[in-house]
Amino acid sequence: MSALFDYRQIRRAFSRAADSYTGLDEVQREIGSRLADSLDYLDDPALALPTPEVVVDLGAGPGHMATLLQKRWPRARVLALDVAPGMLAQVRGHGGGFRFNPFAPRPVAVAADARALPLADRSVDVLYSNLCLQWVEDLPAVFAGMRRVLKPGGLMLVSTFGMDTLIELRQAFAEVDEAPHVSPFTAIGPFGDALIAAGFKDPVLDRDEFHLGQPDMTSLMQRLQGLGATNALAARRRSLTGRQRFARAGDVYETMRKADGQLPVTLEAIYAHAWGPPPGAPIRVDGIDEVQVPASSIRVRKR
Repeated sequence: MSALFDYRQIRRAFSRAADSYTGLDEVQREIGSRLADSLDYLDDPALALPTPEVVVDLGAGPGHMATLLQKRWPRARVLALDVAPGMLAQVRGHGGGFRFNPFAPRPVAVAADARALPLADRSVDVLYSNLCLQWVEDLPAVFAGMRRVLKPGGLMLVSTFGMDTLIELRQAFAEVDEAPHVSPFTAIGPFGDALIAAGFKDPVLDRDEFHLGQPDMTSLMQRLQGLGATNALAARRRSLTGRQRFARAGDVYETMRKADGQLPVTLEAIYAHAWGPPPGAPIRVDGIDEVQVPASSIRVRKR
């Protein structure tokens, strides 16, 4: 079975965007901030939860959220994981936002792929991932990996773009040719199904829609490129999109222009938070419920 995404292209695109990303990521930060609101559950005195020791920001980008997580829990070990070398260089170069205090704790930049987390089983107290999972085609496998590294009772918070994201741009190019120009995004139903199948405890999902505007299609494409959000589909057109084809798509987009003079840009955000299940909770793998328990919990009868 052929891969949906070209992961080398994803790494290249986000590395190239590392210098321009901050300053163009207002919506990404807003989505990340709304996702982080669920961290307040950890401060609920009724839950009596311990202070996190290991916190992971998966798909950390230039490290903005990793910085905030480190400030929230100064004694925690905060790991900023990303697949793009350019983004990790930003985390290291800015010291996770603590460049004015060399003695303060700093997030640790780690090169990592969400599909194969380089973390020990049941080692993470908080796993945060903002707008990373839309670049993953096998959500059940990735959620299984997240569950593996999350401690029982640990908190996972994730967001992704939903299927209505960039729907106007997708429709404009669809009128021109059948080649994929915009990455597909998941619906909230399958996203939740994958989360439940992974066996997380008490999952909660929510969604938002953001309705933005751009002066023209060229400005939108340049903004997406500056964020690293280029077409990374394995089946994408490998040659440059011709001027005539781009112009025709622009003409279709023009028919959608709003009364305020802006071209509409829709972004749908899906949020989820869930808790690490206790040892022995079943996880569905390829349609079969599997149970893993620590060897230390197995009683051995002595003769």
